[in-house]
Amino acid sequence: MWRGSWVTVGGSAYGGGMATADDVRRIALALPGAIEKLAWGMPTFRLEPRGRIFASLADDDRVMGVKCPKEDRAELIAAEPGKFFLREGHDDHYAWLRVRLDAVDDEEELHAILLDSWRQAAPRKLLDAHPELAPPQA
Repeated sequence: MWRGSWVTVGGSAYGGGMATADDVRRIALALPGAIEKLAWGMPTFRLEPRGRIFASLADDDRVMGVKCPKEDRAELIAAEPGKFFLREGHDDHYAWLRVRLDAVDDEEELHAILLDSWRQAAPRKLLDAHPELAPPQA
């Protein structure tokens, strides 16, 4: 299940700092088929050829948006409200969740969040071509 593959690791690989837009960009673009495209005045990370968005950065580079099943959002927000939130009036309609980059524990967690979002956007053919990126079996 999607939420089962989120990883929270104690400590911070960011040395007391925070995840940055550059970290998001580096990890997102390392995923198969990923491209960056400016849309709505902000960077979005998409899968070719159809352009399915799996992540975006807010214009202040302090928040990213990722795909998240609607049924999982409330639990994530309740568990870590300082990290996860919805943009009122917009995210209610979409399977999307906002993540405060300064609350991400470390690079492993950032990678896990982006990878989970990528999996949800990736077409079956791309997933099948990269079995090493399949979610862990329960």
